[in-house]
Amino acid sequence: MSMEGAASQAGERLTFRDGAKAGIPVAIGYIPIAVTFGLLAKSAGIPDSIGVLMSLLVFAGASQFVGVNLLAVGVSHWEIVLTTLILNLRHFLMTASLSRRIAPGTSKKWMALLSYGVTDETFSVASFRREQNLSPSFVLGLNLIAFLAWNAGTWIGLFLGAGLPQSLQASMGIALYAMFIGLLAPSLKKSRPMLVIALLAAAIHSCLKWVPLFKGLSAGWGIMIATVLAATVGAMLFPEEASA
Repeated sequence: MSMEGAASQAGERLTFRDGAKAGIPVAIGYIPIAVTFGLLAKSAGIPDSIGVLMSLLVFAGASQFVGVNLLAVGVSHWEIVLTTLILNLRHFLMTASLSRRIAPGTSKKWMALLSYGVTDETFSVASFRREQNLSPSFVLGLNLIAFLAWNAGTWIGLFLGAGLPQSLQASMGIALYAMFIGLLAPSLKKSRPMLVIALLAAAIHSCLKWVPLFKGLSAGWGIMIATVLAATVGAMLFPEEASA
């Protein structure tokens, strides 16, 4: 048997427990961020049921933070849906790429279930596995432990938020911006294209915010336009990065 064939069979033998074990670092990292999300949702005055459902049904950290912020500033619901859709378009590419690694013969029902739990972090863990193919049970274990940690963190955040003084709840809004800066800064140090695109997005959104011509534009549309324009210009300026 060739080395490629052996690697493929080894991946297809991976179990649910193997996946859960591989996902433990992701789960540990998710908990403090999910707690922050719960605290922010509470401080923004969003009902606990909505915060819980966002983590259960959306399960997309950055989009949930953006959604809470847009709800807090009174953006319409359809603008929030469209904004989060644009932010999550990358998941189409990630799930399409990951589907090529799932063991042949996996049913579409399995594929649909696995695609629901894919996040940036679980995709990275699965993609960097040495095995050529991965068993559905392995990916399910990886996704599920991350999903449970995120939802547990949300519950903890909502619970803690209920006990905080009103003044402290209001100050938690700064945590949103601190989290995004914390996620973005390491990537900006390593990638010049990402730095250029981030600065471009900030410049476009600043123009939409402060130029009188765009005064009537809502916050949701401002984010969507800045995201699409910056990503488009970035793909044109750095085509080799986009195709990598």
